[in-house]
Amino acid sequence: MLAGVAAFVLAADIISKALVVTHLRPAEPVHLLDNVLMLNLLRNSGAAFSVGTGNTIIFTAIAVGVVIYITRTARNLRSLGWAIALGLLLGGALGNLMDRLFRAPGFLRGDVVDWIELTRYWPVFNLADSAIVCGGILTVVLAMFGYHLDGTHGDRQAPSAAKSDAAHGAHGADGAHGSDGAHGADAER
Repeated sequence: MLAGVAAFVLAADIISKALVVTHLRPAEPVHLLDNVLMLNLLRNSGAAFSVGTGNTIIFTAIAVGVVIYITRTARNLRSLGWAIALGLLLGGALGNLMDRLFRAPGFLRGDVVDWIELTRYWPVFNLADSAIVCGGILTVVLAMFGYHLDGTHGDRQAPSAAKSDAAHGAHGADGAHGSDGAHGADAER
């Protein structure tokens, strides 16, 4: 699932950028919904919101690191939600990485093609950026609700804490006695 989501995001990003570069001109936005939704071709040498312009090589290195991390993490992945989240992040990172590798002004220094503008007050972005944001939000939601990469759900104790509790007779919130004679949740404290 992760590879499928990433491939879809990457393909959509590449195709949309090719169409935009072919059909739009810089500084000539196409108004789809008055000044609320416009197609506006921009080249971005920085990160999101044009932060760090001129540091393209650093952002390229970060994107490569993200791709490597997600690829390595995928081996232990057993959760559909995490597969979708990481697929969105991977596809988005690869989409913008392709621009940084292969677009002008040169290898590892290329500008990212941005083209979606929501009002004049929001930075211009692309489909890869959207996938990264959606993947990031889904990651936070999955983590907040206790979903783990391995497909399990709920709280986990650190391995050293679990060994310590077992050695001292603490059993947790099931009402069993802890080593100090406390019941239930108090046994863990």
